[in-house]
Amino acid sequence: MNDSPQQPAQPRLLPPQPHRPPTGDQAFAPPEDEQWWRLSARYRWHRRLNALGVAVPLAVLGALVVRRTGGAPGALAWLAAILLGFGIAWVVADLSFRSWGFLERQDDLMITSGVFTKRLVIVPYGRMQFVDVSAGLLEQTLGLATVRLHTAAATTDARI
Repeated sequence: MNDSPQQPAQPRLLPPQPHRPPTGDQAFAPPEDEQWWRLSARYRWHRRLNALGVAVPLAVLGALVVRRTGGAPGALAWLAAILLGFGIAWVVADLSFRSWGFLERQDDLMITSGVFTKRLVIVPYGRMQFVDVSAGLLEQTLGLATVRLHTAAATTDARI
């Protein structure tokens, strides 16, 4: 038996950890213990109906032009292209709806949006000059409105 007093174990030193920048989801996440407010689900239908309002006239006009110049196969190809474009717009409308979020805090308003290019805007209430609320015919029908926040700097204007 060894009667010498035991030395306390030396703490193991770990190598320094490399800096890990926040991921895209973390960079556009709300502050800790907060949650984004989401837009109304009717916004999704607003985007889809807008896409339909563009797709139908384009499909009819393009099919008539192609039919006169390229025959039935050209008209069918044109209609297929329009349907594909409308399908993509349908999916992007859903992604756009999911990307929007806003958070009212005590001193500012945070807004995040964007499908292909994410954007986070923080507008201090003290910098707001005026708020503009507008609603087009389709927005009125769906019970929606667009809120624009104007500040002294045009680059920090925001909309919901």
